[in-house]
Amino acid sequence: MPLYLSRFSYTPETWARLTAHPEDRSQAARSYIESVGGKLHGFWYAFGTHDGYNLWEAPDDVSMAAVALAISGGGALGSFETTVLLSVEDTLDALRKAERIRYRPPGASETP
Repeated sequence: MPLYLSRFSYTPETWARLTAHPEDRSQAARSYIESVGGKLHGFWYAFGTHDGYNLWEAPDDVSMAAVALAISGGGALGSFETTVLLSVEDTLDALRKAERIRYRPPGASETP
């Protein structure tokens, strides 16, 4: 199954609620991804641009998109970004296919 890395930031109101009533949000994240047949591999909080990171496994992009939409629509997050992670094998396949693509930069003349 594909892997996905999500970066999220809570709103100030969410931090205030969590401060008043601390809770392990990884359990909620686990239930969301399991509801579409996926798995939560990790949930971390962080300093910096984002408040936290998740590593998910989902059956397909549509399933992960459904989880991301449900979470984003909940109103607790100020930002939520998800990146599809490629395995080394998938990247090697992509590199082999890319070699066969004849890319022409914008404005460059066609070559025979």
